[in-house]
Amino acid sequence: MISSISVPIATIRASLPASVRLIAVTKQVPASVMRSAYAAGIRDFGENRIQEAASKQTELQDLSDITWHFIGNLQANKAKKALEQFRWIHSVDNLKLAQRLNQLAQQLGVHPLVCLQVKILPDPNKSGWSDPQQLLADLPALNQCKDLQIQGLMTIPPLGLDDAEILNVFNRTRELAKEIQEQNWSNIQMQHLSMGMSSDYQLAVQAGATMVRLGTILFGNR
Repeated sequence: MISSISVPIATIRASLPASVRLIAVTKQVPASVMRSAYAAGIRDFGENRIQEAASKQTELQDLSDITWHFIGNLQANKAKKALEQFRWIHSVDNLKLAQRLNQLAQQLGVHPLVCLQVKILPDPNKSGWSDPQQLLADLPALNQCKDLQIQGLMTIPPLGLDDAEILNVFNRTRELAKEIQEQNWSNIQMQHLSMGMSSDYQLAVQAGATMVRLGTILFGNR
C-alpha cells in the first residue's frame, strides 16, 4: 500500500509550488492507509466528520507531527469537539459559528487556525457566507473573536462550471482576501486561500491557493 500511495503523492507534490500545502482528505479512508500516506510524506490530513476523525486520531496518536484539518460542515453542537481535535478549521461559514468557536476556544485555552468559508456564486448545496458583502459587513465582529486565528478564506465552486468559470471563482476569492487584508484588521489575516480539490486544484493553484484539499486523486473513489 505504501508504494501505491507514494506514487500519486510524489506526482502531486512535484506539480505543486513549494508554497502550496497539500492536505490529504481522508474521509472514509482507513487509518492504515493514512499511515501509509504519512510514510510517503503527508503530514496534513483533512477530515469532514468529527466522530470518524476521532477514531483515526486515536489509532494514529503515535504520529505526533500530524496536523489535523477540519474541512466539513461544522454544526454548532460539534464546535467544542472540533476545537479539541483539530488545529485548523477551514469551514467557519457564518458569524454566529465564529463567535461560538471563539467563546469555546477561550474556555479551552486554545487558539485554532481558521478560514472563513465564502460562496462567490450562489450554491444551495454549499455552506459559507452567501454574499461577500455580508462577510465584509461582519468583519468588525469577526475581528473581536480574539481567540481565533483567522488566517484566510476557503471556497468550493458550485458543480457544473467549466474551467474558466471555476478559475473566475478562485480569482474572485483571492481578490476578496486582498480587499480584506488591505483593511488592516488587528485580528484578521488573509495569508491563506484554502481552495482546490482533486478535479480543480491546478486552477486553484493558478489563482493563488496556498492550501489544496485532495482526496480522490490520492486515494481513489470511496
